[in-house]
Amino acid sequence: MKRGEVYWAHLTPRSGSEQSGRRPVVIVSHDGFNQVRGWRSVIIVPLSTSPSQRQRGPTAVALPKGAAGLSKDGIALCHQVTTLDRTKLSRHIGTLPTDVMDTIDAGLKAALSLW
Repeated sequence: MKRGEVYWAHLTPRSGSEQSGRRPVVIVSHDGFNQVRGWRSVIIVPLSTSPSQRQRGPTAVALPKGAAGLSKDGIALCHQVTTLDRTKLSRHIGTLPTDVMDTIDAGLKAALSLW
C-alpha cells in the first residue's frame, strides 16, 4: 500500500455531508506509515463523480477518466481528508501519476491552510 494508490473503500458509517458508501479513495498518508505492518490506519481523500463537487474551489481536484484506472472523470475531495482503518479498503484500482498527486497535495494544503 503506497501513497497515490487508489482503492475501493467502504465509508460507513458516516454522517452529515461526509462522503459515504462504497467509493474510490486515494491514499495520501506517508509511505513510512503505509508500509508499517502494525500501523492499522491510512489517511485518505475520498473521490466523487458528482458535478456539483467541482465548484468547491481549490480543495476539489479534477481527476481525468483513466487516471489510476478510474472509469469516469472524478473529483478528489481534499476538504474531506480522513483516516480509515485498512480493513475498510478493498480492491486496488490503480496509482495516480505524480503530476496529479502534486495537484492533490496543493488541494490538501489549501484545505489545511498549509501555505
